[in-house]
Amino acid sequence: MNLATNLVRSAGRHADRPAVRLDDTTLTYRALDDASTRVAGLLRQRGVRAGDRVAVMLPNLPEFAAIYYGILRMGAAVVPMNPLLKQREVGYYLADAEATLVFAWQGCAEEAAAGAARAGTDCLVVDAGFAGLLEAAPPAVDVIDRAGTDTAVILYTSGTTGQPKGAELTHANLRANVEIMAADLVQVGPEDVIFGGLPLFHSFGQTCGLNTAVSVGACLTLVARFAPAKVLEVLQRDRVTVFEGVPTMYNALVAEPTRFRYDVSALRVCVSGGAALPVEVLRGFEQEFGCAILEGYGLSETSPVATFNHPGRERKPGSIGTPIRGVELRLVDEWGKDVPAGEVGEIAIRGHNVMKGYWRRAEATAEAIPDGWFRSGDLARADDDGYYFIVDRRKDLIIRGGYNVYPREVEEVLYEHPAISEAAVIGIPDAALGEEVGAAVVLKPGAGATPGEIRDYVRDQVAAYKYPRHVWLLAELPKGPTGKILKREIRPPAEEPAP
Repeated sequence: MNLATNLVRSAGRHADRPAVRLDDTTLTYRALDDASTRVAGLLRQRGVRAGDRVAVMLPNLPEFAAIYYGILRMGAAVVPMNPLLKQREVGYYLADAEATLVFAWQGCAEEAAAGAARAGTDCLVVDAGFAGLLEAAPPAVDVIDRAGTDTAVILYTSGTTGQPKGAELTHANLRANVEIMAADLVQVGPEDVIFGGLPLFHSFGQTCGLNTAVSVGACLTLVARFAPAKVLEVLQRDRVTVFEGVPTMYNALVAEPTRFRYDVSALRVCVSGGAALPVEVLRGFEQEFGCAILEGYGLSETSPVATFNHPGRERKPGSIGTPIRGVELRLVDEWGKDVPAGEVGEIAIRGHNVMKGYWRRAEATAEAIPDGWFRSGDLARADDDGYYFIVDRRKDLIIRGGYNVYPREVEEVLYEHPAISEAAVIGIPDAALGEEVGAAVVLKPGAGATPGEIRDYVRDQVAAYKYPRHVWLLAELPKGPTGKILKREIRPPAEEPAP
């Protein structure tokens, strides 16, 4: 069941095809497979054994793929980490995972080494000498057998409340999710080129990008940092056929003034996930780029894909689609009971994609999966055809004077405003009402609109209790590593400008 066998199989079938590319650097499947055997040999030299945890703290580089599969090949579990983490955070992740070793990119070596020292973990720096180190390592060609229930990857959640928790994803979890992604959802083959702009240390980029490409012998073309003009250049240069991104990426591509200079006609399908895709952004992108976006939904704890707008079926803008093969969804109330048809409830998920549990967190696991159904924390409604529509995160729900306000609904209206590029709606503490509705807004370049005008625009289209009484303009919204807007970091200004 070892996930690394996907690489071995593709290397046997497509040895000379490009596996991973970053600008002028390309690894063929033969080269990637060989590099992974030498990473495994290096780990064996350093005493790493099957079942150990090995961390990877790299940006989107070809070395990430070689190290990732080398760790799996050894039968160890991969602990992917954001290379922007500071030493305190690094120390926490490594200590919590009880990691034996961490591979750290040279650009974050100082923080990684300091954090590793705090955790008592060995640190190996990936720099210019890393290739020589691999060449000198004896290849470990065998793939260590692992059971389907053995942990392959530990993905740490963002930790919006309390310390981050490590979601244990098994070889069976990931193999099934990758197989369905490749065969059912995106329908990729060796001739495809998948865009690799999502961080490989994140579940979306790792499963839907790296592991899906490798499973079928496709090419994953990487970008180290998402810059719209650079991305368009890569789409044209490599004739990318599958684009995977989060809503802010699609928004940025539509807003890029040089977009008309690039030939992106090779694109045949686009995938959106990570956050709800505003309908206006979907329509704008499809109009400009002539390629349909299929929106899906999932979490780190679900490997990640749980639902999708399946190709060949009706696609409903604004919907996250229907459950993927082998996965079930329910909408439940706070007591775990099914909500009546048409009403909003929390998404509960059951299937082969649900994690084994949180690493060393039995209580947290029991809370998240109390009855075999994983509680997502996301609120949604379903239509008569079984399509699901995300309403909001449970923790983002605003209760204003006893009325529920779902930020997603208000944000959809804001995105329809011709001057608005990005928007985020949050709850603001209010002594009289409990919470008041606030909106942080980024305008399009050269566009003009006052907070008062924006407030009036929304007020004309939603119920009186829903429109934002507080509106403020920002140069940009805070975002996480995948480009997802981080609402928890948005704060209203001390004094708002006059309407």
